Amino acid sequence: MATKLLLTFAICRLIVTVGLTLNPMELLRLGFDGQLSFDPADVESASLDFGGLSRSEPTAVLHPASAEDVARLVQSAYESSRGFTVSARGHGHSINGQAQTANGVVVQMSGRLGSRKPDKPRVLEKMRYVDAWGGELWIDVLRSTLEYGLAPKSWTDYLYLSVGGTLSNAGISGQAFHHGPQISNVYELDVVTGKGELLTCSQKQNPELFHAVLGGLGQFGIITRARIALEPAPQRVRWIRVLYSNFTAFTHDQEYLISLHGQHSSQKFDYVEGFVIVDEGLINNWRSSFFSPRNPVKIASLGASSGVLYCLEITKNYHESTAETLDQEVEALMQKLNFIPASVFTTDLPYVDFLDRVHKAELKLRSKGLWEVPHPWLNLFVPKSRIDDFDKGVFKGILGNKTSGPILIYPMNKNKWDERSSVVVPDEEVFYLVALLRSALDTGEETQKLEYLSNQNREILRFCDEAGINVKQYLPHYTTHEEWVDHFGDKWALFHQRKMEFDPRRILATGQRIFNPSFTSHMA
Repeated sequence: MATKLLLTFAICRLIVTVGLTLNPMELLRLGFDGQLSFDPADVESASLDFGGLSRSEPTAVLHPASAEDVARLVQSAYESSRGFTVSARGHGHSINGQAQTANGVVVQMSGRLGSRKPDKPRVLEKMRYVDAWGGELWIDVLRSTLEYGLAPKSWTDYLYLSVGGTLSNAGISGQAFHHGPQISNVYELDVVTGKGELLTCSQKQNPELFHAVLGGLGQFGIITRARIALEPAPQRVRWIRVLYSNFTAFTHDQEYLISLHGQHSSQKFDYVEGFVIVDEGLINNWRSSFFSPRNPVKIASLGASSGVLYCLEITKNYHESTAETLDQEVEALMQKLNFIPASVFTTDLPYVDFLDRVHKAELKLRSKGLWEVPHPWLNLFVPKSRIDDFDKGVFKGILGNKTSGPILIYPMNKNKWDERSSVVVPDEEVFYLVALLRSALDTGEETQKLEYLSNQNREILRFCDEAGINVKQYLPHYTTHEEWVDHFGDKWALFHQRKMEFDPRRILATGQRIFNPSFTSHMA
């Protein structure tokens, strides 16, 4: 009885909310198999994200039990005379409110409530693929596939992200040079379009929707199922880090290593990443805790006259049965690299532990109250031809000697990306990801404040613009229509055409701020 009174009170409050575009009673009549929540705690959770930079409160939160629940909600929004917006939310790891929506409904895809819940990942061992719910976290996909000795081919560095979330962006990590991003390793999708249609799509079935949704920033549909390619899972990983004081030598070696993508597995590394160290205090940060505190690395002692070091991070996967040839294979590859000789750091660990390395660091930060802080992250794709200019202007210039977080840098091969997808990358055969993964801390130090870091991000973007460095934002965030048109460039016309086809009322993922919803008339 108390629950019903609380729900009635919440609905009455919502009905009188200024600017409300839907009557909550309409939603209740849809009869979801999952749970439609007006609970203030649920609404508050859906109002926030990992970035901590914005807040937008929805009217309600849907915890779907099936793809049909999602379709029922979106169809109601599409057919409603007044209309309302719908945004899918996974683990809430967005930075700039991309999964938020004001006065609409957030579909909480990750997490299961009660006995009615979406299916767990289904592995087809002989076909080497797994069917996963769009809200499934990659860590749970991995656990399911490892039961069959299999694993997805391409990853993100952090596994507590949803399948639908990463596929709506790209999904990248150190395996992308060989396997491509996660969106290049999907066979099939189930998608709820902006019209409320639940469609299966692939390269052969509804291909336009398939390519639109992959990297589509949630603009064309909500991914409710993904069929993901698998490969035999290795047992262990040889994890190696080496340091450079010379940026040209560092990028030359990275580019050489990713050029080996077509070679036999014995003649290449399985993972190639790197990061920039401009602050000795960060050499053992959450992303680089690999180095032993008992053997601290000093920038000055390694000949970094500019005060900047570069770390190449590489791995070799192996099985216990092939361990005897591992040293020889690694040595043959290492001999061709030009790192600082005294800077080789190596460890061996289980494959799962390597993939889940960031989560272990997350737990440490949570214990210190340093995880749920603002994260003004900036992720850029930088063309290979201008990476030296970026180094001089940003790493050795704008950043100074304080960064407040890790700076990743590693190259990728464009031929591993499908140009038919919605993702935009630089128009060069090799381009770099530069990811400034910084946290704003209230320590009293100016360089760690949110305003300082946000201004520095703007300064970096302004530098690239003035220097003619044609960067593309990964996990893009813009506030004007003109900026989005410029971001997509030659792809804008197709992107807009797809939007009008699959979400004509523009009700999906409005937190991206690409299109404004149109509720002026019913569009059949």
